[in-house]
Amino acid sequence: MKIITWNCNMAFRKKAEPIFAYNPDILVVPECENPEKLSFAEGLQTPDDIIWHGKNQNKGIGIFAFNNYKLKLLDCHNTNFKNILPISVTKDKEEFMLFAIWANNPGDKDGAYVTQVWKALKYYEDLLSETNTILIGDFNSNTIWDKPRREGNHSTVVAKLEAKKIYSTYHTFFNQVQGKEAHPTWYLYRHQDKPYHLDYCFASADFMENLKSVEVGKYEDWSMYSDHKPLIVEFNAKP
Repeated sequence: MKIITWNCNMAFRKKAEPIFAYNPDILVVPECENPEKLSFAEGLQTPDDIIWHGKNQNKGIGIFAFNNYKLKLLDCHNTNFKNILPISVTKDKEEFMLFAIWANNPGDKDGAYVTQVWKALKYYEDLLSETNTILIGDFNSNTIWDKPRREGNHSTVVAKLEAKKIYSTYHTFFNQVQGKEAHPTWYLYRHQDKPYHLDYCFASADFMENLKSVEVGKYEDWSMYSDHKPLIVEFNAKP
């Protein structure tokens, strides 16, 4: 299974072709327009299923399933965590829990960005498992911005997930340390000299045992489309 996240910086309909070329099974796209506004170029693969959530019809979060995967937004979705979506993903006898994430709430008086992820993890505690669980998307966070006195910083989110045996695919595959990533996923104002790592895919232990590859898009290939680069993760089929 190949799962990809890419914050497209809006107008996804004009940018879908290069990301569809990777033949994803699941694609998570922050800053995606409502599917009613989507009209993909002729010849592109048509998604088998789509979930979209957002108040701004031009800028929500879209989740696209291909190759016979199906999506269902769970009834327990807490709209206080508007763009952190608990989704059941199924295909034949395969089923797993997907949290599609876009931490984009700068005006939250109780804590923005990664603090919302922290709150959501506590709210969805019972859905987090060492099996059949993936969290993926634009977390808008990194350990370098930790505020030590804030409970819900990036490092505490990572630690909470690791306590559930859910690990960062990128950091595991490339043997990287949080906050010292060699492969940026975001460039401030698209400036190559202002790189950061903000996009993540965390997966439970059973997925990690079958981790096949992780790739981060190159600056030269993607800067014409967005300040973010795609994170592409592939797992071998479970035995």
